[in-house]
Amino acid sequence: MKFIKKYLKFIIGIAVLVFVVIVFFFAMQTGDLENSNLRKWRAADLSRRMAAAQILSASDENLELLVQCVDKIATLPQSGDMMVRDALTLCNMGIVMNENN
Repeated sequence: MKFIKKYLKFIIGIAVLVFVVIVFFFAMQTGDLENSNLRKWRAADLSRRMAAAQILSASDENLELLVQCVDKIATLPQSGDMMVRDALTLCNMGIVMNENN
């Protein structure tokens, strides 16, 4: 009986460890919006988009405008392969140029 309990605890421990590794792996796959393409941008929720815009622009200014601009770029045909950081840089440059005029 002790052997069965020990064996059962061992199997449960291994199963929990595998489950934690799988959850961690999937969390890492979905959490990298900053280095992904615009297809993943459209699939992300608004709070994640705002966080990615804040991280990539390193500023709290014009975050909503940046997100709207990248959303607009993401709806253009054949823009799915464009990187999120490139689209945010393009939008940020446009906002800065507009402010300087």
